[in-house]
Amino acid sequence: MSFGAAASSARDDRFRRPAAERPCPCGSGDRFDGCCGPLLAGGAVAPTAERLMRSRYTGFVTGDERYLSDTWHPGTRPESLDLDPAQRWTGLEILATEEGGEEDARGFVEFRASWSSVRERGTLHERSRFVRGGGRWWYLDGVVS
Repeated sequence: MSFGAAASSARDDRFRRPAAERPCPCGSGDRFDGCCGPLLAGGAVAPTAERLMRSRYTGFVTGDERYLSDTWHPGTRPESLDLDPAQRWTGLEILATEEGGEEDARGFVEFRASWSSVRERGTLHERSRFVRGGGRWWYLDGVVS
């Protein structure tokens, strides 16, 4: 499973959404309303590939299929998304970044994301590929290891 495979299209009320003043699920240490909240609300775009990665993780935590679809490159985006509300994303660790800065055209983010469900727990380890176009970052695809 990858973040690509784990996704499949609108926010579902069975997912939890943090209060504005609570810590952001992405693990940045910032408040949700000062971190991923504005990105998910559509009021801002991620300036770097890592910020997009973090906000997409938060999209998985909150079940925001619209945001996940909107930030997925149109050339690799699936037709639909199907998130499982029984699967809870419980932590994100950024392991490495390569390129992906504000002036770069591409970037890579390697991460580990922990999850749990009713019967099992696991960790997703992925090296995601991002491209920049039209003044914004897009998730292209990822390799799971």
